[in-house]
Amino acid sequence: MKELESKVAIVTGAGQGVGQGIAFALADLGASVVCVGRTLSKLEDSVAEIESRGAKGLAFKCDVNDLASLEACVAAAVETFGGVNILVNNAQEVPLGALHEVSDEAFTRGFTSGPLATHRLMKLCYPYLKGDGSIINLASTAGRRWDMSTYGAYGAVKEAIRCLTRAAACEWGKDNIRTNVILPHATSPGLKWWIENKPEEAAEFMASIPMQRIGDCEEDIGRFVARLCTADCGYVNGQSIALDGGQGFIG
Repeated sequence: MKELESKVAIVTGAGQGVGQGIAFALADLGASVVCVGRTLSKLEDSVAEIESRGAKGLAFKCDVNDLASLEACVAAAVETFGGVNILVNNAQEVPLGALHEVSDEAFTRGFTSGPLATHRLMKLCYPYLKGDGSIINLASTAGRRWDMSTYGAYGAVKEAIRCLTRAAACEWGKDNIRTNVILPHATSPGLKWWIENKPEEAAEFMASIPMQRIGDCEEDIGRFVARLCTADCGYVNGQSIALDGGQGFIG
């Protein structure tokens, strides 16, 4: 029996990039995965791959900015697979730019899709996670950059997610729900866009990574997350874990 064979996972942003890599890695350990995102065709492709690996999947189109959509997502997971054991909050709209450039609308979308959606989904899944649950939230080392220029709004919403994660770890640990946050560098579509559009900054960024490479979405990020959800990591709670090739220290 695979280590997560009896588990049900919800992964937001599972149609591509880091979310997809995490979904695939969870499936490889036997979990049934609800792939959540905005583009149904991408989610269906993820589910097809999950099923080809011998696991079960469900594609669910969802707007993480909308509470009713999140409620329907959790209801579908429970109806289809009987519960929720793992929650991965990955989806996020990114408000990048200098402080004078970031509009109220962009900042609000970053907050709503990030910390607010994370908070909502954690609360919606809480009744099902009690007893043996694992929450993995995604933050970013952007919130700890040596130069926060053009990253203030993005870092702010990601640091809010870290605070929510720590609070859940402290409040829900007694319910045997473990809540951790990862801060990954991964070859996502967003990162590829950044490298193409800001090559000089990207080159400096790459040079600051001791391992001299960006992590693979499944092999470096997904597999770690899947392992974090197993009994092997049953005492890991409330941690901020940077998956960044040794680039920086997260306190």
